[in-house]
Amino acid sequence: MRESPRSPLLELTLLRAKEFLREPEAVFWTFAFPVLLALALGFAFREKPPDKLPIAVEAGSGAAETAASLARSEFLSSVVLEREEALAALRRGKVAMIVRVESSQPVFIFDPTRPDARAARLEAGDALERAAGREDRLKPSIETVREPGARYIDFLMPGLLGLNLMGTGMWGIGFSIVTARSKKLLKRLVATPMRKSHYLFAQILARLLFLTGEVVVLVGFGWLVFGVAVRGSLLVLAVTCLMGAMSFAGIGLLVASRANTIEAVSGWMNLVMLPMWVFSGVFFSSERFPEALQPAIGALPLTAVNQALRAVINEGASLGAVSGQLAILAVWGAVSFAIALWIFRWK
Repeated sequence: MRESPRSPLLELTLLRAKEFLREPEAVFWTFAFPVLLALALGFAFREKPPDKLPIAVEAGSGAAETAASLARSEFLSSVVLEREEALAALRRGKVAMIVRVESSQPVFIFDPTRPDARAARLEAGDALERAAGREDRLKPSIETVREPGARYIDFLMPGLLGLNLMGTGMWGIGFSIVTARSKKLLKRLVATPMRKSHYLFAQILARLLFLTGEVVVLVGFGWLVFGVAVRGSLLVLAVTCLMGAMSFAGIGLLVASRANTIEAVSGWMNLVMLPMWVFSGVFFSSERFPEALQPAIGALPLTAVNQALRAVINEGASLGAVSGQLAILAVWGAVSFAIALWIFRWK
């Protein structure tokens, strides 16, 4: 009895999965690179005493005494430099501020747009006033707080997960399609018993086959090494990652639907991804940007997935609490896939 042929969608999905496993570079960028990036950034911003703000004291009368007074502060370090050396150090960011002593009164030289310079100005003024004999009328007690979920690494890990969902979804699918097109492989598929939708949807399904491993590796690494625990439901986390992966896979299909060369698709990928790298709050909060930009930033798919991941991982948010972000991801994925299906060309 003749065996019935298997579904074209299944065959294409398995084919793409095998292609992925045969590409060591793709496996490295999907599984190893996010872990190495998290390791480097996690140790760079690990819990440790705050770095001292460096201050240059311009050489001259009273410079040594001023530098000694500043050095008594637990938040400042000071060095005596000649005027040109001090200005060069300020320009290069090696010091946050310059202190010049004129007629026994200090002159603070700094850039007010730099946050570290403003902090240095306040600490330096406080240190010099105390050295001059000021007595504090108020002596507040200090209580330090290390709330789980409030560390920088707690903020960073969901952002890295979202960034990885975007990168592997778009680059993996985009490069696969354009490589097949440039090698004339897509022209051969036209003669096979399949639809265009089979080929495009198989790309997404193959991407989802490795999604679980990708998420488990990064989330597990954050938990084991840095203690970043998932406070919310693992099911909600899985749904959020699934929606994010499908959204970026749809965008990757759209970008690669007409590109004929690796150079062309690389340019389009960078054009699409760069604004999200900058605005979507991977390494710092997107709320730092002006209020007028917030609606546009909030509509970006990477912003939506980062916000949802942070809410689930750090705050234990429910599925309903992140439904708005998931809706944004669903719209991006559905619209991108529909347009890609419409404009896709085999050659």
